[in-house]
Amino acid sequence: MGELSVQHLLGIKYLNKKDIQLIFETADHFKEVINRSIKKVPSLRDITIANIFFENSTRTKLSFELAEKRLSADVINFSASQSSVKKGETLIDTVNNILSMKVDMVVMRHPNPGAGIFLSKHVGASIINAGDGAHEHPTQALLDSYSIREKLGGVEGKNVVIVGDILHSRVALSNIFALKLQGANVKVCGPKTLLPKHIESLGVGVETNLRKALDWCDVANMLRIQNERLDISYFPTTREYTQQFGVNKALLDSLDKEIVIMHPGPINRGVEITSDVADSKQSIILGQVENGVAIRMAVIYLLASKIK
Repeated sequence: MGELSVQHLLGIKYLNKKDIQLIFETADHFKEVINRSIKKVPSLRDITIANIFFENSTRTKLSFELAEKRLSADVINFSASQSSVKKGETLIDTVNNILSMKVDMVVMRHPNPGAGIFLSKHVGASIINAGDGAHEHPTQALLDSYSIREKLGGVEGKNVVIVGDILHSRVALSNIFALKLQGANVKVCGPKTLLPKHIESLGVGVETNLRKALDWCDVANMLRIQNERLDISYFPTTREYTQQFGVNKALLDSLDKEIVIMHPGPINRGVEITSDVADSKQSIILGQVENGVAIRMAVIYLLASKIK
C-alpha cells in the first residue's frame, strides 16, 4: 500500500492525483468493512483523535466520529462553538490543552479560513480540516468525487455542474479542486451575486441559466442556500431563487438524458431540490452519506500510518 504525500489534510489543493487515488482505493476496502456484520477493525487502537468543532455541524461531526470508532480509535469530542474561543491565540491554547492529553490527531472545523494551516504549524498532531470558513472542506469533496466514481465508473471526462451559493461555499471550492485534479469538466451555476468574481481563473465555466447547465452536465451537485451566512440579501426571495435555480421532477424528466443529482446536505427541501428529486433514483444523496464514513476512515487511517 502506498502512502500520502502530506502529513495533514488541510485542503484538496495540497493533494496530488495519486493521493486521491490512494484514498479511494483505501475507502473501497473500508466500504466492505462497514457493510459487514462486525463493522469495526482494530487498525487504530493506539491512536487518540480529538474532534474540535468551533462551528456547529451535526452531519460532518457524526460522520467523523463514526469513522474513528469503526477504526477503534479513542475519541475526544470538544465543542467550542458555545465557548469564547474565537481568537488565534486561544485557539492554540485550547488545542495545546487537548494535545497535553496525548492526542495524535485533531479533526477541526473553524469559521476562519486557514485555521487548520495555522494550527498545523504550531502543534505536533496530524490535522484534518473538517471545514474552515468559506475556504475548503476536503473530505466532503473527496466523498463527492468518490460517489461520482461509484455511480459513473470514474470522474475523468465527466461534466459536473455545481449549482447555488458558490460564493460562501467551502464545498464548492474543494469540489472544484478535486474534480479538476481528476480530469472532470466543471461549471458553476447560480445567481450572479453568488458567483465569485474571478471563479473562471480556477478553470471552470460559468452558466447562469440552470436549464442550459443541466443539459450540459452528467452530474449536478446542488448546494444548500446557507441562510446563516447570507448577511445581506443576494437574491430577492427564496421563492424566486427556487424558480430560477431549484430542481424539480418535471425539470429533471424534461431533460433528454438521466443526470445524477447530489447534495452535500442538509437539504432545504423545496428550495434547492424538491422532495421527489431528493428521493428519486437519480439522487445519490444517501450514498454520499455512507461514502462519507468510508472516505473519512480512509483519510484517518492513511494519516495515522504516518504518525511516528
